[in-house]
Amino acid sequence: MKKQKFVVLEIRVPKEVLKPVRAMETVMAALRQTLYDPPDWWEKWFEGKVQFSYSFEIVSLGGDVHFFLRIPRGARDSIEAIIYGQYPEAEISVVDDYTKKVPRDIPNKEWDMWSADYRLLKKDPYPIKTYLKFETEHEPLEEKRVDPIAGLLEAMAKIKPGEQLWVQMMAEPITDKEVPYISEGKKVRDELAKRTKKVKAQTPMIMEAAGIFITGEPPAAPEEKKELLPPEMKMTPGEKEVVEEVERKISKPAFKVNIRFVYLGKRDVFFKGNLRLPFGFFASFFTENLNALVPWGKTICKIHKSWFLPLNLILPRRLYLRKRKLFKNYLERNTPLFPFPGGTFVLNTEEMATLFHFPGRGVAPSPSLPHIEAKKGEAPPGLPMEE
Repeated sequence: MKKQKFVVLEIRVPKEVLKPVRAMETVMAALRQTLYDPPDWWEKWFEGKVQFSYSFEIVSLGGDVHFFLRIPRGARDSIEAIIYGQYPEAEISVVDDYTKKVPRDIPNKEWDMWSADYRLLKKDPYPIKTYLKFETEHEPLEEKRVDPIAGLLEAMAKIKPGEQLWVQMMAEPITDKEVPYISEGKKVRDELAKRTKKVKAQTPMIMEAAGIFITGEPPAAPEEKKELLPPEMKMTPGEKEVVEEVERKISKPAFKVNIRFVYLGKRDVFFKGNLRLPFGFFASFFTENLNALVPWGKTICKIHKSWFLPLNLILPRRLYLRKRKLFKNYLERNTPLFPFPGGTFVLNTEEMATLFHFPGRGVAPSPSLPHIEAKKGEAPPGLPMEE
């Protein structure tokens, strides 16, 4: 990994983004295939090869909102072609990593920070609320569309100079071979549809022998009760919806994902109440019968007091070390429990497109979002050319 080179791309879009959110879903599907190259056993254990991942990042630097994509340098041309294919008027440029413009030892005397990783509330096969549920695709007029990302951009616009809010979504391409989310989804579907196999109760051999000795007859085979209606016909409308959504999720390409945010600022302007801004964004994808994104208690900037009172004396030190660990994980784009596995979950291309896409001016009119002021066009026909 130390030998690999990564670049950070900034993506700017025109004000008139007329592409629907499903255009970004097409981009996500193509991006997944571009980097998918899992190592075999020899490459993994002898050559040290790993599966690369993307880092989708939405960042507010003092109120100025930016869309960044951190990628392996060798895949830049392919990735730019994929984005231009759906957003031909976008501008993509290589920029310096914004995380290098702040001290690396935060928190310190001048800067403070707060961070949290997110997890799924239920199992991976249950989907979160996606853009299809926001009725975005059914509104012909852009100003009437409901975009889940608009709230985050408006919240980021409220960040003041000296403050920064970073949202990071790391996505590693996977198949059912690496993470058996499809197999698990089918199991969940069958359980919801009441298709579980009934295990016949077997009589112990001693009891059977005793019965034959007493009655002189072999035990009769148990009669199977045949139901008139199949289990699927007994499901409620809500149960059918859950089964349909689970099947929908496992039918699309997926990523192994970890999501986090970092709010940091100089101590004279650091306001802990701004933590509610990203909390509100991720809460908008919650559904009671399906899934939700919730902060993960293991990696959050909060240390609970212990019943062992002497341990509470070093609570400030424990909190400081946890903040440093979370901040380092963001800077180095590590998984939450690095160097150990864990802390990741599965989202498909539809869910990723919901969390990261480019909104139009009518949907997210925040002046802090940099747009391209003019469209690009070809030269008019018949233009005289110098020989």
